[in-house]
Amino acid sequence: MSMIDIKQDEYLSKLNHSCAHMMAQAVKRLYPQAQFWVGPVISDGFYYDIDLGDEVIRDEDLAKIEKEMKKIAKDGKRIIREEISKADAMEMFKDDKYKIELINDLEDGSITIYRQGEFADLCRGPHVESVKELKNFKLLKHSGAYWKGDANNKMLQRIYGICFATKEDLEAHLQMLEEAKKRDHKKLGRELGIFMMSEYAPGMPFMLPNGMIIRNLLEQMWYEEHTKAGYQFIKSPIMMSRELWEYSGHWDNYKENMYVSEVDDRQFAIKPMNCPGSMLAYKNGLHSYKDMPLRIGELGQVHRHEASGALNGLFRVRTFTQDDAHIYMRPDQIESEVKNVIDMIDHFYSIFGLTYRIELSTRPEEKYIGDIETWNKSEAALAQACEHAGKTYKVNPGDGAFYGPKLDFHIRDSLGREWQCGTIQLDMNLPERFDLTYVEQDGSKVRPIMLHRVVFGSVERFIGILIEHFAGKFPLWLAPQQIVVVPVHHERHADYAQKVQEQLTAAGFRSKVDARNEKLGYRIREAQLHKIPVQLVVGDGEKDENTATLRRLGSNDSETLNICDIIAVLQKEVEEKR
Repeated sequence: MSMIDIKQDEYLSKLNHSCAHMMAQAVKRLYPQAQFWVGPVISDGFYYDIDLGDEVIRDEDLAKIEKEMKKIAKDGKRIIREEISKADAMEMFKDDKYKIELINDLEDGSITIYRQGEFADLCRGPHVESVKELKNFKLLKHSGAYWKGDANNKMLQRIYGICFATKEDLEAHLQMLEEAKKRDHKKLGRELGIFMMSEYAPGMPFMLPNGMIIRNLLEQMWYEEHTKAGYQFIKSPIMMSRELWEYSGHWDNYKENMYVSEVDDRQFAIKPMNCPGSMLAYKNGLHSYKDMPLRIGELGQVHRHEASGALNGLFRVRTFTQDDAHIYMRPDQIESEVKNVIDMIDHFYSIFGLTYRIELSTRPEEKYIGDIETWNKSEAALAQACEHAGKTYKVNPGDGAFYGPKLDFHIRDSLGREWQCGTIQLDMNLPERFDLTYVEQDGSKVRPIMLHRVVFGSVERFIGILIEHFAGKFPLWLAPQQIVVVPVHHERHADYAQKVQEQLTAAGFRSKVDARNEKLGYRIREAQLHKIPVQLVVGDGEKDENTATLRRLGSNDSETLNICDIIAVLQKEVEEKR
């Protein structure tokens, strides 16, 4: 079983929303003073935000709440939908200020509630027919959550849970969660020397030596593939003046997420995005229709102020490197360029064994620039290009960038979890704001169409995803330490082990010798704990025959081969990025 998106399954969504109500009912029995805010379904289950007054939920309290939930499920009450007037709803929930707040925001007319036994709650529904369908559940964790997500409001207590139709599905999901814990990139990143965090730079990761090897290999691959695809590269300043960000629209639409400083009596901002710098570079020269498409890439470091409570290892940070590229093109090139980017993204993800799905994100309801007609044209162009590329997509209304619609690529890892990484954004607005032009065949000056696109999204976040996808067991080409040579006897075979290691180094491998005064089995287990893909064991026989016994991480099999043959086999594996 792989991770499932509860919200994408109609029955599971209904089941989990019903279970959230059952949890609230159990909490109300155990904590009569409890008042409830909202209890929505989320991708991995449900949660409910609760005000318990002075009482605080602890880990051991979850079992107590589960026990009460089991009683409710066993009792088997039907879940009944009722329609009442707004006035009656105000009277029913008069002692719960959070429900009163919700009711006040509703339009006049009938309001739906759902009732099970003594418990009733505001809800649009739908729900399952009876609480007896809700017996296969688990409360997963609890945390604090500000009312309405505003740090100026009261801290409520949030309880998370999940519910499945069968006991087997629940157990399989819980096993998957345990596997996900083992793959936690924060834990493995620390154990494998990949990255660290410091209180002196919250949300700003330090890449350690092993992490830099992975990062450099990813960036090297990025440059190689983009060079083959006809991209050129720039590097823009990390800090630029307020006037530029006003020009781009970021100051009005994104200022709360930007780091601002004053230099020589002028306001400057550290860039949250690379786009304005790319457009300034474009304006540095004259361009002809013959130059199009012009593909400009930049591995640019950006900074965005994220709430401290949202920071999460490499997944949510305050500084990261976007593998940006901006493509300037003629209108007749939109379809072919979007298809080229889709093909490139497909190629990159296939290297890591990652599948994906595509979402078309359309104009936000608020905070967007440009006119609606331009937005409609842009959205239609992206949809058509995606269809002509032979790719299906799902529309995600209102989730476009403030300057244009986008195609978002949601990759699926080895546990079936989804991560949004690649993006293709079609922009007909910023070229207008920056007065970008090229000379058309008839000598007139016209606006280019612009594509913003990333493949990794964030290099740091992609590394975090790969840590969990591979459970730290990176393929040979990407592993920070590729090979360890292990002499059977730490003294008698050490010289030969060293000669083997020197041959490996000369062939371009990242290798080392483990000749510590420890038992052979201990050193092999150590290599496996450090996730080193290949162990070469050498003893008397190997020394006499110029061979080594090759063992693979995760396998009990071994084979003895000539050193030259081992190098040839492993080099081919690295070259093919298996």
